[in-house]
Amino acid sequence: MTKNWAYKTPGIPDEAFNQSDAVPGPTKEEIRIVTIAKAHLNEGAVVIDVGCGTGGLTVEAAIQVGTKGKVYAIDEDPVAVDLTKSNVGKFGVENTTIITRGKAPEALLTLPSADAVFIGGGGLALRATIQTVHYKLKTGGRIVINAILLETATTAIAELRALGYRDIDVADISVAKGKQINSGTMMMARNPVTIVSATKL
Repeated sequence: MTKNWAYKTPGIPDEAFNQSDAVPGPTKEEIRIVTIAKAHLNEGAVVIDVGCGTGGLTVEAAIQVGTKGKVYAIDEDPVAVDLTKSNVGKFGVENTTIITRGKAPEALLTLPSADAVFIGGGGLALRATIQTVHYKLKTGGRIVINAILLETATTAIAELRALGYRDIDVADISVAKGKQINSGTMMMARNPVTIVSATKL
């Protein structure tokens, strides 16, 4: 439990995060819940959030790992870094997080070994990022990749297979949220997200 979120379970409402039109996000509430679940986090775990954006997953992971854990958040966009810092402060998890500006995969090289790594998107550097993450993940560690593009998901699956990961799980999550209109509740669909997760042998 932390400031502005009195629960251990993930699922902070989207509107509770500080946001900016200059930075996409936060990762939508339901996607965050599944992403956190796929990471299999324990108290005291070390987590890396690659492409932290507004810091939604950074905050949620910090709550899960507690004061004995650590979350390293990186993003190449200085606006995203500042926004993540503001959300980390808003939810009172400053002592659990280290936020830096940097571009993956290079920014990963100075980080410690991790129990779990989140990758948001990845772009052209996705393969190289996954390969670098592979050397940062502890044996039995979890990697979770959120993909909006089908190409991102297929690249991630192929690379994880090539690196010998086990329990590769692919979940396509489609969420519709209710919107109140004069005649009732209309369900508004959000973009589906493919979540690829796996365990390092």
